[in-house]
Amino acid sequence: MTIRFTPSVVTANDLLSGDVIYLTPHGNWSRIHTDAALFTEQLAAEAALSAAQAQPDQIVGAYLAPARHGPNGPEPAHFREVFRARGPSNYPHGKQADNMC
Repeated sequence: MTIRFTPSVVTANDLLSGDVIYLTPHGNWSRIHTDAALFTEQLAAEAALSAAQAQPDQIVGAYLAPARHGPNGPEPAHFREVFRARGPSNYPHGKQADNMC
C-alpha cells in the first residue's frame, strides 16, 4: 500500500530556546507558521527535511508536518500542529502572550 503524500511544512524545535520553528522558503527558521515553506511535492519536502536535519547545532527533532494553503500562508492541517503553532500551553507566554485579549 502506497501512502499518499500530503502538503507539508518542515518543523522542529530551536535547540537553545526550545521554541517551535518552521523552515521558510529562504531556508532560514521562523517561529511563525505562516512564514513556513509549504511543500506540495514529496521529493522537495524530503530534501528540505534532510537539509534541516543536517543542522544539529541549531535545531532538534525536525519532521514534516501536514499543512494546507491558507489566506496568509500555510496553516496546520492536524490538531497537534495547531497546538504547537499556538505556543506553550501551561500559561500565557511566548506566542500566547502576544495574542491575549
